Amino acid sequence: MRPNRRQILATSGAALAAPAFRFVPALAQEQKWQHGLSLFGELKYPANFKNFDYVNPSAPKGGAVRQIAFGTFDNFNLVVAGVKGSLASGLELVAQTLMAPALDEVSTEYGLIAEAVSYPPDYSSVVYRLRANARWQDGKPITADDVIFSLGVIKANSPQLGAYYRHVVKAEKTGERDVTFTFDGPGNRELPQIVGQLYVLPKHWWEGSDKNGKKRDVTATTLEPPLGSGPYRIKDFAPGRSIVYERIKEHWSASLPVNIGHYNFDELRFEYFRDSTVALEAFKGDQVDWRTENSAKNWATAYDFPAVKDQRVVLEEFPIRNFGVMQAFAFNIRRNKFKDARVRRAFNYAFDFEEMNKQIFFGQYKRIASYFEGTELASSGVPQGKELEILETVRDKVPAEVFTTVYSNPVNGSPENVRTNLREALRLLKEAGYEVRNTKLVDVKTGEQLSAEFLVDDPTIERFVLFYKPSLERLGVAVNVRTVDDAQYQNRLRSWDFDIIVGNWGESLSPGNEQRGFWSSQAADQPGSRNLVGIKNPAVDTLIDRVIFTKDRDELVAATQALDRVLLWNFYVVPQWTYGKVRTARWDRFGRPDTMPKYGTSAFPTIWWWDAQKATKASRA
Repeated sequence: MRPNRRQILATSGAALAAPAFRFVPALAQEQKWQHGLSLFGELKYPANFKNFDYVNPSAPKGGAVRQIAFGTFDNFNLVVAGVKGSLASGLELVAQTLMAPALDEVSTEYGLIAEAVSYPPDYSSVVYRLRANARWQDGKPITADDVIFSLGVIKANSPQLGAYYRHVVKAEKTGERDVTFTFDGPGNRELPQIVGQLYVLPKHWWEGSDKNGKKRDVTATTLEPPLGSGPYRIKDFAPGRSIVYERIKEHWSASLPVNIGHYNFDELRFEYFRDSTVALEAFKGDQVDWRTENSAKNWATAYDFPAVKDQRVVLEEFPIRNFGVMQAFAFNIRRNKFKDARVRRAFNYAFDFEEMNKQIFFGQYKRIASYFEGTELASSGVPQGKELEILETVRDKVPAEVFTTVYSNPVNGSPENVRTNLREALRLLKEAGYEVRNTKLVDVKTGEQLSAEFLVDDPTIERFVLFYKPSLERLGVAVNVRTVDDAQYQNRLRSWDFDIIVGNWGESLSPGNEQRGFWSSQAADQPGSRNLVGIKNPAVDTLIDRVIFTKDRDELVAATQALDRVLLWNFYVVPQWTYGKVRTARWDRFGRPDTMPKYGTSAFPTIWWWDAQKATKASRA
C-alpha cells in the first residue's frame, strides 16, 4: 500500500497486468458493514470509538505554523500531479479520502467521507457508504457521482494512481449513498482498502466554469484554488514562493473520531526555497518554525546558534517505524550502456561509502542493504522456508546467487579494500565488454568511452555525487554531474532523459499494488511512473503478483523478501545510506500529545497544537 493522506502529513512514499483467469463473483448474501478495514488482523478501535489514543482530544485550536518547501509550484490539480507542472505542498489538507489511517496500527483505515464499508469473502468488490452529512466547502453534499467521477479522471490522467487503481474496473451507484467498486478478479486483499485512499473530487466544480467564465479542465494544471472537502482551504499564495492554508472553523468532519485532536492550527504556511542552505538560515532567523534536517553535516555542526543554547529552539529525533526505504544511485537501464548487470555491479564496487560516511557524514549513517530497509520485510541470509518455496517458482529467471549467496554491499574504507574492489570492478567491466585504453574505459567493439551523467536538483546531493566521481574516474569512466532546477529535473525524469539519479522509494509495512508502479514491466515506459530504473523483468513481475495476492501476513513477508532479494541481485541501483530516525528542529512554541503514534514519526503538524505560553518564551530575543 502507498502512504496515504495522513501518513504523508505525519512523516513531513504502475501499470497492472490483468490476471490470466476469469472469476465468478461471490454469491449474493447479506452485507456485513464495517466501520474500518485492516489488511491483516483485527481493528484496534471499535465502532463506537471516540478518538485515536495518540491524540489530545482537548487540544486547543489556533496559532500558525510556517514550514519549508523546496523547489517551486505551478499547479493545484491533484489529478495531473507527477505528469504536468509542480504540485503545491499541502494540497492534501484541502482534499479528503473515503477513509483515514490510524498511526498506531499497521495498515488499518477508518471511515472519513465514508461511514461504512462492505466486501464479499473473495475480495472481488467493495461497497462504500458515504456519510449523509459529508459536504464540500461550498456546502453541497458529497455524492456517489463525485466518487465515480474521481476514480474515472484519476485513472485516466495519473499514471501512478491510475496504475494503483487499475484492478478497479467499474464504479457504480448502488444506493442513495452507496458506491460499489468491482475488481477484475478475486483474491486481492488490498483492493478494498486502497479504494478507501481515493481522493474524492467535486464533480460539479470541475465540470463548471471559473470566475472568468472559462470552462475548467481536469486534465490541465491550474492555479485556481480548488474546491475541496478537507479541513483547510487556500487563503493566499504567491506562485513558486509561498502558499497559506486557513482552517475552516465549522468544518463538517471536525467531530469525526478520525479527526478529533487533528488539524489544530488556524493557519499553515509553506515557504518555498530553492536551496537547503538558505532554508536553514531562514530557520535560524525565525522565518520558519519547523525544519526536518536531512544533512548529517548540518545536524552535527549547524545548530550551535544562541536560540538552541537557550532552549528556544528544540532539536529532537523521532524513530522511523512506519516505513522502509531504498535510497540509491539509480541507473536508467533503458539506456544500452546500463543494461548489463555487471556494469551496474561494478559501479557499486567503486562506491567508497565508508570513507564518505567518515568524511562528510560524521559517521552517522549505515549502508542500505535492502529495498525494504528497516522493516521485517527485508531479506537476510539465504532463502529458507516459504521464501525459498516462492523463489523456486522463478529459479530459471533469476541469478543463481539468489539461492546460494547472502547479498552484501562491497566494503571499502581502507586503501587495501579500495584497490581490491576496483580490481573486481574492472574484472566485471571486462566481462561486460570494456577495457582500459589510454586511461579511458572503452567499449571494445565501438571504442566509445563509458560515460555517466549524474542528474541532480539539489546542491546537497551534488556534494556527495562529487565525492563518488573520482572513484569512477579511476576506472576510466567519464563522469559528469549536471545540476538543474526543479522544473527541468521533473521534465527530464518524465521523459526518462537521464543516466543516473538519486532515487528514493518509501515502502509501507504492507506492500502491495504500488510495487507494480515501482518495478513492473508495464510501468517501465509509462511517463510519470515510479519505475525510474526501467525494470522489465518477468521474475520481478511474478513476485510482485505473489506480494499482491498473499493470504496472510507470514506469506506477505516471505513474498516481499523474495522480491527484495531478486531486485538486489540484479544490481539495478547502488544503495546509499539510512539513519533510522527523523532529525527535527523547531522553535519551541508548540504542544504535542504525551503518547506519540508508533507509526507516525513526528506527526507534525497533524496532531500538534499552538502553545501560547511557549510561544512567548520562544519569541523572546
